[in-house]
Amino acid sequence: MAAAAVRPLVTVQSIEGDMATDSATTVHLPDVMKSPVRPDVVTFVHSNISKNKRQPYAVSKRAGHQTSAESWGTGRAVSRIPRVPGGGTHRAGQGAFGNMCRGGRMFAPTKIWRCWHRKVNVNLKRYAIVSAFAASAIPSLVLARGHRIESVPEMPLVISDSAESVEKTSAALKVLKQIGAFPDAEKAKDSHAIRPGKGKMRNRRYINLKGPLIVYGSEGAKLVKAFRNIPGVDIVNVERLNLLKLAPGGHLGRFVIWTKSAFEKLDSIYGSFEKPSEKKGYVLPTSKMVNADLSRIINSDEVQSVVKPIKKDVKRAPLKKNPLKNLNTLLKLNPYAKTARRMALLAEAERVKAKKEKLDKKRKPITKEEATAIQAAGKAWYQTMISDSDYTEFENFTKWLGVSQ
Repeated sequence: MAAAAVRPLVTVQSIEGDMATDSATTVHLPDVMKSPVRPDVVTFVHSNISKNKRQPYAVSKRAGHQTSAESWGTGRAVSRIPRVPGGGTHRAGQGAFGNMCRGGRMFAPTKIWRCWHRKVNVNLKRYAIVSAFAASAIPSLVLARGHRIESVPEMPLVISDSAESVEKTSAALKVLKQIGAFPDAEKAKDSHAIRPGKGKMRNRRYINLKGPLIVYGSEGAKLVKAFRNIPGVDIVNVERLNLLKLAPGGHLGRFVIWTKSAFEKLDSIYGSFEKPSEKKGYVLPTSKMVNADLSRIINSDEVQSVVKPIKKDVKRAPLKKNPLKNLNTLLKLNPYAKTARRMALLAEAERVKAKKEKLDKKRKPITKEEATAIQAAGKAWYQTMISDSDYTEFENFTKWLGVSQ
């Protein structure tokens, strides 16, 4: 529920010319101002109903087809797009008809029988309107929308019914200055500028920001002609309110100025949480939660008395370690692994030591006597080999070797 819109009474601001009274007049805050604020509903409804004032448009039925182009067919090393006939000009031989061709039709030409209008459920439209009402009573949302309400006495802003009898625009400006709404109207007037883009050619040449919305209650009130010439200021009857005025662009938080009679009619038009409205079968939407402060609800004595206490001892699953990579885990599973690891390291050390001794022995320089002995042994081995292969004493070998005895 909107925290800033739950005050039971709203002060009626008096304007110049009202009868002086000892106490300020107050009115009861309508229940419609306490409705849930639903930006999603407002955006959906606004985007749909704003489409209902569009005019149909379409391209010409003959656009892109006003030529006697024909395809050249296959076999001429060109694509099969229809081509303009003739010669002696750049246009001859160019592609036609297709949406990829210069001078061709567009893809899926627009038609005037498109579905332009949108139907929105009545209850959904009413939900969006009451959400806009509730948002207009929250100063932070009104400020966030860009309105200048720093000098406004309170929100929602209600003025006396004598404002409905204002006839001149000069008097209307004086009323706005008295209630602190003139800076917002001045801001809307100063924003008057030329629209960028092609909208300038379509009767949308100028744009300006939205100022305050004045809601009156009496039919045929004179203030309509007084306020209608002020840029940015909109005037609407309380019985003909619509979302396009309350949330322009689908943005909640329009600065609304109510007359006392219009403000008092809200309960009868939209009903309250206790009695139904004059709209048949309509009931005001209510918030799912009266108090949306979750931390306050959770920490309340009523909730804390029935919830389970905080668990102090948290049991977490131990981290599983790989015994092939973690030695302590391996020793838990296999105590002999330590002895086996030590024996393997000692055996490796012995192998390294033996290999080193062998290499050192081979790389050790030898003496002259040892070299002479090795050389003599080699010569003796060579002579033994020669004598073992001497076959001259055999007749057959003598013939083969060509040796005469």
